[in-house]
Amino acid sequence: MKKGYLIVNGFLREDKFTSLYASLCQSAERHDIKLELKTNIELMYDIASGSAVSYNEPRGFAIFWDKDVRLARALEKRGMRLFNSSAAIELCDDKALCHIALMDKVPQPKTVLIPLTFPRIGYTDTAFLERIGDYLGYPFVLKQCFGSFGAQVYMANDIEEAEAMLMKLSGEAAIAQQYIQTSFARDVRAYVAGDRVAAAMLRYNESGDFRANVARGGSVRPYRLSADEEKLAVTAAKTLGCDFAGVDLLFGKDGMLVCEVNSNAHFGGIKKATGINVADAIMEAVAQALADNA
Repeated sequence: MKKGYLIVNGFLREDKFTSLYASLCQSAERHDIKLELKTNIELMYDIASGSAVSYNEPRGFAIFWDKDVRLARALEKRGMRLFNSSAAIELCDDKALCHIALMDKVPQPKTVLIPLTFPRIGYTDTAFLERIGDYLGYPFVLKQCFGSFGAQVYMANDIEEAEAMLMKLSGEAAIAQQYIQTSFARDVRAYVAGDRVAAAMLRYNESGDFRANVARGGSVRPYRLSADEEKLAVTAAKTLGCDFAGVDLLFGKDGMLVCEVNSNAHFGGIKKATGINVADAIMEAVAQALADNA
């Protein structure tokens, strides 16, 4: 039996996280892998020398179920193979970097970087919003680059709303994105593991919220991807270097668009919708990768 680690954030202790960790550990055993749970609190490093601080340094491989990119890089420097890698996690976690990495690789909504400012300065000039509005049209979507579960995503119906929202975000990295009317309150979450889509679900929200996320009141049901849609989801995940990922697709008027890619997407909702335990597909992909590199 291969032995590795499941590295998680020690400050996230809600049931939805602990049940996810248990599912991964149980699926690992079905693939002849023993995962030991470790938190980022336990795995402290002297990043000047590379020495572990007050613990026995882990070796081998780990499922890295966190967004602590700095810790992930430190572990990789010490020779640990991570699923997903620090580079993949960083690209997925930052929405702007994600779109840049996917540029010319997959179809995406029009997306514009909001010029960077600093908290003590703020936006002393917002004339650039006129150019963004002219390019994207209204309404458009304003997103903070870091956020999960549909939070930090806003709709700007006119330049006054866009300016008011932006003022609240001064100093926060953000993007402005084309609003895809044909995908109002619905999208598809395709869960990629290895070289295939393990399961896919339609998310839809009948509450009037334009976001389809379950955390925003959305519902789910199974979705059958076409061959082209599956290829699109796998291409997006692989372009970012993900071993597994939740790829969110929007219904564009001329075909699917990649909205974002999540390196450690939760899979409770997709199991509820489809009956498929994505943890098994993740661990199958990990086991295959370990065998290929043995």
